[in-house]
Amino acid sequence: MTARERPLVGVTMGDPGGIGSEIIVKAAPQVTDDADLVVIGDADVVRDAVAQCESDLTVEGVDTVADVRVDPSTLSVLDLDNVASLAHGEIDEAYGRASLEYIERAIELAIEGDIDAIATAPIHKQATARAGSEFAGHTGMLAAYTETDNYSMMLIEGGLRVTHVSTHVPLREACDLVTTENVLDTITVTAQGLHDLGIDDPTIAVAGLNPHAGEGGLLGTEDDDAIEPAVEQACEAGIDAEGPIPPDTVYVKAAAGDYDCVVSMYHDQGHIPIKMLGFDSTDTVSGVNMTVGLPIIRTSVDHGTAFDIAGQGIASESSMVDAIRTAARVAVERA
Repeated sequence: MTARERPLVGVTMGDPGGIGSEIIVKAAPQVTDDADLVVIGDADVVRDAVAQCESDLTVEGVDTVADVRVDPSTLSVLDLDNVASLAHGEIDEAYGRASLEYIERAIELAIEGDIDAIATAPIHKQATARAGSEFAGHTGMLAAYTETDNYSMMLIEGGLRVTHVSTHVPLREACDLVTTENVLDTITVTAQGLHDLGIDDPTIAVAGLNPHAGEGGLLGTEDDDAIEPAVEQACEAGIDAEGPIPPDTVYVKAAAGDYDCVVSMYHDQGHIPIKMLGFDSTDTVSGVNMTVGLPIIRTSVDHGTAFDIAGQGIASESSMVDAIRTAARVAVERA
């Protein structure tokens, strides 16, 4: 860990036209006991967010992370100065390119040990695609840049945690990705991620793919042919795993504390229960997305760019607060 009293978390600004800079500005004063922050983005965009949020923070552009000062009234920005003009709520190729540059710089800093962890604000997938990115989101990009083959998205909301065998792929393709190898790999990195969170002896539930986990083959064979062997091999390797468990009940059990995490078979299977817990009627959004299996630490908010409210200073910072605190917690655990 860097030679600081608290972990140094690099927070990428996300799409300049979205709510990333706003939620960073609103979250910063709430995490001063947990982490030192450096925003990796555009200082002028962050200054605009300070004005929109009517914050008392002073934005200080820095050239290197060594220049970051510990001052609760100051928000340090590693200023890439790559936003020529600001328009909220628009899908813009230039904004997509800028948000990719923030991520690339953060990865470089984390690999070099200049920052202890990364917390990411949301990017817009259409904007990054227009900018030429081959990746559907942060996760694949982080894995490619760190040369990581076995990784997974872990979502955290209160006591419920879920990981995924597949994420941003069509549902038809997701079913084909439910193989013994892929499920076992996800169970393995899930166990590693739970250790990073300070859970020494985790218990992992593995969701079935089909209704009633296949009902003995009557409702599909993937549960018996692919998922059950993966669970057995994980148990033989010393991991406390159980499954396949019918997906319509396993998340209720995990939320009640019976399991430390649920390995989900595809994107929506894991996301829906998390977002049912993390999104409330007041538009407050909580929850954390943590990429497990990487050599570096990365967490993220569990929502998108919210173009419809960007620039108004009203976006909820709860998920960003959670993301920064989780990143700092893992940094301390790994240290």
